[in-house]
Amino acid sequence: MSKTTRATQVLFKAGVGFTVHNYDYDPNADRVGLQAAEALREEPHRVLKTLMAEVDGKPVCVVVPSDREVSMKKLASAFGGKSANMMKPADAERLTGYHVGGISPFGQRKLVPTALEEAALNELLVYMNGGQRGLQVRLAPRDALKILNARAVPLIA
Repeated sequence: MSKTTRATQVLFKAGVGFTVHNYDYDPNADRVGLQAAEALREEPHRVLKTLMAEVDGKPVCVVVPSDREVSMKKLASAFGGKSANMMKPADAERLTGYHVGGISPFGQRKLVPTALEEAALNELLVYMNGGQRGLQVRLAPRDALKILNARAVPLIA
């Protein structure tokens, strides 16, 4: 598995400290984020999942702890919208240029507004998808927030 992806290139170019971690990706896992946390032997709230959604029909990227669910009401509110729904997998892949299970918030094909669950900022380091199934990057959540030009808001149910 290559450790160089669009996501890792973005992080390297930004000059932030990060480490790359491989794990055995299980495509049959019920919840990919939780499977990643278990494989990495890390607490699930420190392994963040990247979700693609739509708020009032416009694409957004959402990053939340792997053991939590997104509140659609909070998500819509975070982007000043009235309604939110998860994006269809094929649309998410086309928009980001990544495969589902390997979608990173970094280096997406098209930049979209991004929100990070504010509770993640309480952690010294978090894991986020590195742009490939079975690849995670570990970095400071505040660095991720800055690179993504994201907003930190409460998003979880």
